[in-house]
Amino acid sequence: MSIKTILLSGAVALACVTGSMAQTAKDYARYSTYTAPRAQGQNVNGMRIFILGGLKSHGPGAHDYPYFMDTWSKLLTAHGAVVDGAFSFPSQEQLDHSDVVIIYRGDAGYMTPEQRARLQAYVKRGGGLVTFHDSLCGPDPADMATLVGAGKKHGEVNYTWTATLDYNVMDKGNPIAAGMPAQIYDEAFYKLNFAPEVHPILSVTMPDTPSARRGGGVGQTIPQMWTYEHTMPGGQPARAFVWMQGHMVDSLQDPAIQKVLMRGIAWAGKKPITELTDYVAPPPRASRPEQ
Repeated sequence: MSIKTILLSGAVALACVTGSMAQTAKDYARYSTYTAPRAQGQNVNGMRIFILGGLKSHGPGAHDYPYFMDTWSKLLTAHGAVVDGAFSFPSQEQLDHSDVVIIYRGDAGYMTPEQRARLQAYVKRGGGLVTFHDSLCGPDPADMATLVGAGKKHGEVNYTWTATLDYNVMDKGNPIAAGMPAQIYDEAFYKLNFAPEVHPILSVTMPDTPSARRGGGVGQTIPQMWTYEHTMPGGQPARAFVWMQGHMVDSLQDPAIQKVLMRGIAWAGKKPITELTDYVAPPPRASRPEQ
């Protein structure tokens, strides 16, 4: 038998085996009934969080939405949450399985009518929202305010750009902000359209920066962290937690700030505010012996 004949025979045999192993629609239907293996270290009964991210939009160290999704999905998982996320708008199924949606992407107020209706229905059934930095920016600040307590207009000069910001504590007894640094190098915002139910926690008096002068914001004291509780007509009570900083990557990676934000996330999800910060992971599973 020639080498050519042997190779041809082997190829035919392999094709037959491969064909017999091809997956069918029936196979995939059956797979949907399987229980997925538990992820190492995941608390399967934890609060369910969806992170809506975006593409990086600024220079080094700023507006790094992909980096946030990467680092915070791991952080929240390590603190007992079940985390999902995407750069695209969550599906109805993903919203149905979420306690909290964290939005950290530029100008997230730009939604299609279908996306807006889907998110509104999520809030109407009592789903929690959390937004950081410019996520509440868009074409209609008043509309965004109905979802997260405030909105800001895209295209307006309503920011300080980066500057040293001094926090004024507006609710000294609020446990969410415990341990928050008194000063931060980041960006603050003014010209915000607030809903009347907003409960301010921290504010900033706008420093004298070129953009603050240009927009007329110098000296204004504006809330930069708040909670928002409301009920849409015919719906269930819903919560939102907002922090307007997060321009800089370092701010979101500061351990003290992370604890504050995790308490705000838990509050928005109607959980005890220590749900994430005080989570104690079970001991890791014993490793398998070498085979």
